[in-house]
Amino acid sequence: MEWGTLVATLGGGLIAIAGTVLADRLRTRQEHRRGLQSRRRDVYTEFIAAAGAAHTELRRLAQHGAEATDLEEASRLALTDARVYEVRERLFLDASARIAGTGQTMFERLRVLRRTVAAGAGISTPAFHDIYHPYLEAVWAYREAVRNELEGQALTPADFGWSVWDGRERCAQCGERQADTASG
Repeated sequence: MEWGTLVATLGGGLIAIAGTVLADRLRTRQEHRRGLQSRRRDVYTEFIAAAGAAHTELRRLAQHGAEATDLEEASRLALTDARVYEVRERLFLDASARIAGTGQTMFERLRVLRRTVAAGAGISTPAFHDIYHPYLEAVWAYREAVRNELEGQALTPADFGWSVWDGRERCAQCGERQADTASG
């Protein structure tokens, strides 16, 4: 057997093995990226849904707060029952830094809303609206960041015919307050 043939055979074998290993690594990386993107999409959606469920309960408490015997406990349960704390931890594990940051801002504003409701602020009071609208703005900032990351196309208020995310321009109570302030 000639040395040239042996070297060529071994070289070809090494190239084939290296190509197989490289292809396998690339496939594994791609599967990992797809899995991470899928987990992120799931947790991003789960977080906004949990916050939405808590928000709905907090609004209900603000509307019918006099019926609740302990607004502090009821408002805490709104966040706990909606699993906001649990999903937030998952968000911190899987989310990109930008989404984790906007999610944390949204969570903090939701907690301020919870404390405001626990203190007895009714749904039509200035105290409620002073906290509620910044929360809405944080919700939309979160949605915008998620869409931008996942699809590369963030929403803007203009997509809905609005000028800002916080909802004040569409809020009857805030509109009345502004009119009262301007005329008084």
